[in-house]
Amino acid sequence: MDEPAERRPAWTFLTNHARVLLIIARDHEVRSRDIAAVIGITERSAQGIVAGLLRAGYVERVREGRHNRYAIVPGHYLRHPSQRASLCRGLAAGREAPPARAERGISGVCRAVGCRPG
Repeated sequence: MDEPAERRPAWTFLTNHARVLLIIARDHEVRSRDIAAVIGITERSAQGIVAGLLRAGYVERVREGRHNRYAIVPGHYLRHPSQRASLCRGLAAGREAPPARAERGISGVCRAVGCRPG
């Protein structure tokens, strides 16, 4: 059951980096603008997070025509000292299959991640 917005806490359990990893794990063809809309950040911020995850080796990108396809690289551990024993794949272990092509975009990604845009 959803709480009214004024009663919901302002904090969340996951960082934007973790949320981007979850979105990519659920939709390997997700666009930066869809990531941004789901998380509620700018497209430029979403691109920066994806670029950082690529540089750190947590995500791979394959160019397919005009589109990018992403994959989570297995075997990486979470970075915080208190979670260093946890693999990143555990973060996205409960993920469901990516939404069908017709469901992609902001609403399809939101359904897959279990959130509301904005």
